[in-house]
Amino acid sequence: MPSPTLTVGFDLDMTLIDSRAGIKAAYLRLAAETGASIDTDLVVSRLGPPLEEEMANWFPADAVAGACDRYRALYPDTAITPTTALPGARQAVEAVQALGGRAMVVTAKYEPNAKLHLAHLGIEADVLIGGLWAEGKAEALLEHGARIYVGDHTGDVRGAHAADALAVGVPTGPCDAEELRAAGADVILPDLTAFPAWLRTRTAS
Repeated sequence: MPSPTLTVGFDLDMTLIDSRAGIKAAYLRLAAETGASIDTDLVVSRLGPPLEEEMANWFPADAVAGACDRYRALYPDTAITPTTALPGARQAVEAVQALGGRAMVVTAKYEPNAKLHLAHLGIEADVLIGGLWAEGKAEALLEHGARIYVGDHTGDVRGAHAADALAVGVPTGPCDAEELRAAGADVILPDLTAFPAWLRTRTAS
């Protein structure tokens, strides 16, 4: 029987959810309010790193913190409804739980907004931790004993390896399979629709 302590971590943006339309809408509102010139198509083509890093491309250093605060405040009314679940997202989370395990989401996103996404889309993770990026994600993965971490970005691969977890890459975000493999991903799946069968095979071996 699979261990009841099986814990699998998932990234959020472009791993479980396609948030590009919602994030673009939030940036457009922010640009309209502040007068900043923001290339929103460029922004959503490189999702993954912390908000502060992206904002630094569009605002002077002394305005970044305020822009981030305002963006996060605008987010619930602009970004939640346009966001969709990626194919296989709910089933991937449920596959972990069906084996008696726990599914956790570890994301760089502001945690209250990440929680809104999961609730709106009916993705019922057992644990949600926000505000962590790349190697920083290892903090949560180690705390909860996650042995597998699934993500779409090379930063997710680094986070998994920093926690000595298996790095499963899905090329559904800004990084293609070749980039994920070059970063050291242990497994590459085409998307999350392939995850349940892969997990059952792994836990049965």
